Amino acid sequence: MLSGRRRRRPNPGDRSRDQPVLSKFFPPVVSLQRSGSAEEVKKHFLTPDATAQHTIIEPDRKKKKLVKNKEYIDKSSKSLQYGKEENNSVDIQQTGKTKKCTHSEIRSETFEKLRAFSRSEPPRNRVSSEAFHGKESVALKKCQHSVIGNSETNDTLHPSDISKGKNVTHFFTMNTRSENTRNTSDTTFKKPTKIVYTPLELQFLELKKQYKDAILCIECGYKYRFFGDDAEHTNAQTICSCSPSCSKGIQGRSSKTNGNCCFEGCWREQKLSFYPKINFTVYQSYISRRRYPFIMDAVQPTTGEVLFDSFQDSVARLELENLILRLQPVEIILPRDVLQDDRIRIERMKNEHFEYGNAFKMITDFYGSQILDGTGSQALSQILKFNKSVLCSLAAVILYLKEFNLEKILYNPSNFKKLSSEDEYMMLNGATLKNLEILRNQTDMKTKGSLFCILDHTKTSFGRRKLKKWVTQPLLKSSEINSRLDAVSEILFSESSVLGQIMSLLYKVPDVERGICSIYHKKCSVQEFYLVVSTLSNLETAVKALVPAIQVQVRASLLHKSLLEIPELLSSTKKYLSKLNEEAAKIGNKSELFKDLDDFPLIRKRRNEIQTVLCQIQNHIQDVRRMLNSPSVNYVSVSGQEFQIEVKNSVVSSVPLDWIKVSSTKVVSRFHTPFIVENYKMLNQLREQLVLDCNSEWLCFLDHFNEHYHALSQAVGHLATVDCVFSLAEAAKQGDYCRPVIIDEKSEIMIKNGKHPVIDVLLGEQQQYVPNDTFLSENSQRVMVITGPNMGGKSSYIKQVALITIMAQIGSYVPAEEVRIGIVDDTAAIIQKATSHSLVILDELGRGTSTHDGIAIAYATLEHFIKNVGSLTLFVTHYPPLCELERAYPTHVENYHMSFLVNEDYSKPEDDFEEQNHFDCVTFLYQITKEVAARSYGLNVAKLADVPKEILKKAAYKSKELERSANVRRLEKRLAHFVL
Repeated sequence: MLSGRRRRRPNPGDRSRDQPVLSKFFPPVVSLQRSGSAEEVKKHFLTPDATAQHTIIEPDRKKKKLVKNKEYIDKSSKSLQYGKEENNSVDIQQTGKTKKCTHSEIRSETFEKLRAFSRSEPPRNRVSSEAFHGKESVALKKCQHSVIGNSETNDTLHPSDISKGKNVTHFFTMNTRSENTRNTSDTTFKKPTKIVYTPLELQFLELKKQYKDAILCIECGYKYRFFGDDAEHTNAQTICSCSPSCSKGIQGRSSKTNGNCCFEGCWREQKLSFYPKINFTVYQSYISRRRYPFIMDAVQPTTGEVLFDSFQDSVARLELENLILRLQPVEIILPRDVLQDDRIRIERMKNEHFEYGNAFKMITDFYGSQILDGTGSQALSQILKFNKSVLCSLAAVILYLKEFNLEKILYNPSNFKKLSSEDEYMMLNGATLKNLEILRNQTDMKTKGSLFCILDHTKTSFGRRKLKKWVTQPLLKSSEINSRLDAVSEILFSESSVLGQIMSLLYKVPDVERGICSIYHKKCSVQEFYLVVSTLSNLETAVKALVPAIQVQVRASLLHKSLLEIPELLSSTKKYLSKLNEEAAKIGNKSELFKDLDDFPLIRKRRNEIQTVLCQIQNHIQDVRRMLNSPSVNYVSVSGQEFQIEVKNSVVSSVPLDWIKVSSTKVVSRFHTPFIVENYKMLNQLREQLVLDCNSEWLCFLDHFNEHYHALSQAVGHLATVDCVFSLAEAAKQGDYCRPVIIDEKSEIMIKNGKHPVIDVLLGEQQQYVPNDTFLSENSQRVMVITGPNMGGKSSYIKQVALITIMAQIGSYVPAEEVRIGIVDDTAAIIQKATSHSLVILDELGRGTSTHDGIAIAYATLEHFIKNVGSLTLFVTHYPPLCELERAYPTHVENYHMSFLVNEDYSKPEDDFEEQNHFDCVTFLYQITKEVAARSYGLNVAKLADVPKEILKKAAYKSKELERSANVRRLEKRLAHFVL
């Protein structure tokens, strides 16, 4: 992307500083390809009107005078003449508007623009540059380019201007007045004798010579421009909006058969010169069906979780999008030649780190270093079973984490989990997560209004993270789903008090999952360690006290197993907590941290040495008293200096000459004896060494504690599971929720009086959501074709079915009276991935193109699902021909519509419609009903949007007219068919 970034963003209101160059006024046929003499240029460009005087006024907000054309100008201003400079450059100002020229000859309108151009206020910064020679750019301070982001702008220049050896001159304006400035009255317009380009245009010409078969999308400031033939092509072939490059992180889009090259340049602050470079190239292969391999290793250092996967993805990168939406990474490690910068931090590493040979050596060395402790050999054998491509990615992760001392989290292979486990979890792709608003709403991209927000009533941070995984990975095994449902039912209906006590334990629990991981990486402070370990110790004590009651009163296997394992897994915390001095731990004092120094001999030794020196210094005070003949002398500490001997100035003459004066006041002076100087220095050295020794012993203490890391992590996982189950139980109390029945035998969805889980909560008690039934089965009705008026609730209905299905397979209660669901493996949005066990939701497929093409696409797609796939399908459409599939497949397809009422008070005979002041007024009932809706009643939506009445009347009349003509043509076809 060629980027002409300004030193500061221009003020949108200051149009005088953003004015297009003169070449905007001339057509490409003339100004780009004409290379004749000055006389030829004169004959072509100039008419008698062109010889009129043109004056540019430079503003100075002081005194003004009135001239004959009734325009106020400054007395101190001087006019700048259009004319030839010594370097054959031309001082030409820029207008504040983009001009487009589509004719090959100059018309009178062009010269009107020139007159307006000459009278416009010039920019404040005016700089004149030297001629452009060769391929060098001219560096000019504070220069400003025209910012034109619309693809319709056709800047008039052509690469042939340079390839033909034309003497090209470029120009800027400058803030110093030209030497040939004259009075306003005697200024004349002189003809240009050479083709004039701006430096930005010259840069484009150079780049265009290198990429003749590509469209160049040029970034100017924070918008985009197309030049020459590229602008003509994009104007005719594409619709490109003028959007700031910083708004969505998108670098630019365009289309051409051979590809699209984008460039990036930058202002170098030191040399202020302009360097273009290739940013990225988009080729035609982006729309091919080629599959690309992707390898991923994801590490969560704060929790210790490691995810890996390898997959094939299309050019649309749908699987990659799904992965990023699910993981939401904050840093990405890539080979240097892959992708470009994005909002996510991207760390580029040398390609050699991703080669298998180097990766294999890195991994064997990394895990081989642990063989001495008996764990490395087993870990290495498990890691080497991974795919080679995964090992290449893992090696780069190890190398990167080593820079931050976080690589230890990879030692345990039990932390590694495959991300796309299609046998365990329902696959929710990126489009499904966004369209169903699973994690975030589509209005402001926040959590409120999403399914996760409705289900999230967790008390802990680690519980919330686990619930997010549950929501994005619904289960496929009925035994695991029913296990969660049993736990939720236990909490909802059990009268045992032990569950209430367990729930109260979760309140105000800090994020111990991140805490133990911070301890594992030795990144924690003493205070954090004490907080985490004391919290876990208190939880162990509390849960252990409840074990007898849990064994008797808790029946759900998921809760029973999780709660009983927690005390045993946390039993090691008390041993380490008992070694710490609580007061020292709370303030982070490592020198006094450990109670029993038998386990820390180095600290004990250093303390004894310090104590010996202190005793010697204290004994030395007796010698000082004898020397000064003053039994009351004692050591004082002032400004951090210890063991100072304070002597009054009146008797300072009695102080030995070898004493060193430290400080003094008007009354006293303070000294160190040679003995104190020597021993005080030794004492400080011992104290510093004690700090180092305490840090060393502290790290060793953490090493011993980290031997229990995996047990503690498992215990925290059990606590998170309990928190999630309590959260789902709390969500079930929000309304009329029921326990879904999960069946394995067949693919089926039966919902009685189901409600949209999110909308029902957002409406609250003031408005009541209308419940609806749903029945889909592989042996009978597999497809529901849903029609009805706009805003009638069709989309909400199909999303309701999908969300209820997802909630059921999460293990949650659902908003309905009765639900029976067969295991669904995918809420599919991609035809290639749908199976007979998928729930396919298609909302108005075929819109956005012509009616005939849209009907054809929708009809063929729906028939494909009916005949070939056999999935459970909800198909929303406004195309009546699709409803005819019910006749072709009466067993599997049935038509429905969202019911409504038409206000009959406004109905009049069709012949009297022109005098009719109203059109059909629709009342939505939001109830799913069999049969096809006769109309979509789009005019009613227009009325709700406050479209003017006159427009509505005209639209209603035209709608009736088109409907009549369509009915007549349909009748004619039937009659012709009947006659034949």
